[in-house]
Amino acid sequence: MAAGSICFGSAQLWPGRDTFYLLLFSLMYPVHTIACKLPVHLKSRFLTEGHLIMKRILAVIGSPRRNGNTHILVSKIVEGARANGAIVDELFLGELTIHECDGCHACWKGKECSKNDDMRAIYPAIIQSDVIIFGTPVYWYGPTALMKAFIDRFVYFNCAENRQKIKGLSAALAVPFEEDNLDTAGGVVEFFQKSLAYLEIKLLGQIIVPGVGEKGAIRSKSKYLQQAYDLGRQLA
Repeated sequence: MAAGSICFGSAQLWPGRDTFYLLLFSLMYPVHTIACKLPVHLKSRFLTEGHLIMKRILAVIGSPRRNGNTHILVSKIVEGARANGAIVDELFLGELTIHECDGCHACWKGKECSKNDDMRAIYPAIIQSDVIIFGTPVYWYGPTALMKAFIDRFVYFNCAENRQKIKGLSAALAVPFEEDNLDTAGGVVEFFQKSLAYLEIKLLGQIIVPGVGEKGAIRSKSKYLQQAYDLGRQLA
């Protein structure tokens, strides 16, 4: 497995090309020469004292299908983030085992979550991240059951000790849906706004895309895909 990659379930996650570019230059050249040799779009990732700044981003796809509109939209954000030097890992919730929270609050008592599932590996990934991208289609005016179960397990961070572990964490939101009325996504947006604010996670941006019911329909929405790419660059 490549340096910086992680595995969840059957999915192997790799850093972006620019991340390897930065690491390669840091090995090949002395600190004082790296900045002048880097491509222009990566120079801002290098501090004057010679430390590489690479944001770590976790992209969470809450759609049950790969290559659908949510996956495509989130992938554009990821593409933009990697182009600006970020390390991005992707989670496909539909391919993971994430049980519902039963409110036992063992995690508030210094214990491991009582659910022996993939969240035990995901918690460290969340803690190590600078930004989380949440991607979900609209199902009955809310997020998918996959995404809701995932967010419910954030109760782990709802105690003082664990809350400190995500201090400074930020987020972005990607929501494609079938109807043309933007109000259709209102419940999803409000759900994330309130949940993230409660956990003191700053929402840095959101991409809401109406009128994409058929699988892959979002490919024709070039304006939104460009906005997603631009958002990714900003997140990095």
